[in-house]
Amino acid sequence: MDHLQAHEYLISKPETTVSQPFGEGVDVYKVKGKMFATLALGKMGKGAEENPHWWMNLKCAPDEAHILRDIFDAVIPGYHMNKRLWNTIILDGSIPQGEIERMIDNSFMLVVEKMPKKAQTSILLKL
Repeated sequence: MDHLQAHEYLISKPETTVSQPFGEGVDVYKVKGKMFATLALGKMGKGAEENPHWWMNLKCAPDEAHILRDIFDAVIPGYHMNKRLWNTIILDGSIPQGEIERMIDNSFMLVVEKMPKKAQTSILLKL
């Protein structure tokens, strides 16, 4: 999955908006005003200047966050985020698209589940 595919999948979620509150180059995806993902060109790592990868931050349950980090080299603790609740997914082609979509779905639902029931219902009816 590349950054364009990731953007399309993220923005396809019901009631999702995208903005850049952290500055140009960092897209923030929110559902009803609550952040569930960010997408930006990575700026860290050896060789990043020659072959930069896009990085996506996604919310995750703490236990699953650690499991995903153990399974995939391209999943690291959330960059500039709460490392317990967020993972950074490096879009380098090493993670299957279906798994990235599952992680996005999971992040979206973790945020929706914390909303009042009325807001949850309006979103869930559109899934």
